Amino acid sequence: MTAEPILSVDEISSSYGSGLVLRGASLNVRDGEVVGLLGRNGAGKTTTLRSIAGVLTPREGTIKFEGADITDRPDYEISTRGISFVPEERAMFPDLTVHENLQMGAIEDNGGIMTIDEILDWMPRLAERQSLKASKLSGGEQQMLAIGRALVSKTDLLLLDEPTEGLAPQIVQDVIETIESIKQRGIPILLVEQNLNTVLEVADRVYVLDQGKIVYEGSVDELEADDSVQEQYLGVGGT
Repeated sequence: MTAEPILSVDEISSSYGSGLVLRGASLNVRDGEVVGLLGRNGAGKTTTLRSIAGVLTPREGTIKFEGADITDRPDYEISTRGISFVPEERAMFPDLTVHENLQMGAIEDNGGIMTIDEILDWMPRLAERQSLKASKLSGGEQQMLAIGRALVSKTDLLLLDEPTEGLAPQIVQDVIETIESIKQRGIPILLVEQNLNTVLEVADRVYVLDQGKIVYEGSVDELEADDSVQEQYLGVGGT
């Protein structure tokens, strides 16, 4: 791919209070690709997504989306520009039904890539439970609902934070298939994951974070063949 990146993160440093978490991290995402962001707990993966989404404002560096500088823009403005962030905690409205949660995703913008009916047709498990409160869903169903809610809003880039965390193996496969379906629609994804195998299955390229710094960038095939990187920075042996 030779096109200009849809997202460019250049030397950002971000913190919570006085504690610096990111230290000059840089990465990019091009249109239509899935990019995995890997690292041990505390490496700065979620902080990276929060900085891109406007939940945190970086102390240093720049973030550009579709050529525009969004480094210090508030989260609601970044969302309306087309960056959808699905956090690890999924941020459901627990007392609203599945259908009502999807309506909340579409309430501010009519520029979503899918309608609610299309989401329910695409995710029949949600369609079967559309009158059920979100709090009654399984973890995998909540994850699908969070992704579906993102897609009924304007989404030109999807940020996914640990979408398979805590899910049973079969449900993990359902989420992987959902990510692959989004990829087939041409929507770029920046995917934070602890599960190396999930990233190897769905991503095109990968970055590895360690102590707030990008220490590795390469293709999925390159990472899969590099046992030393897996062992040093991810705590796993060769796959």
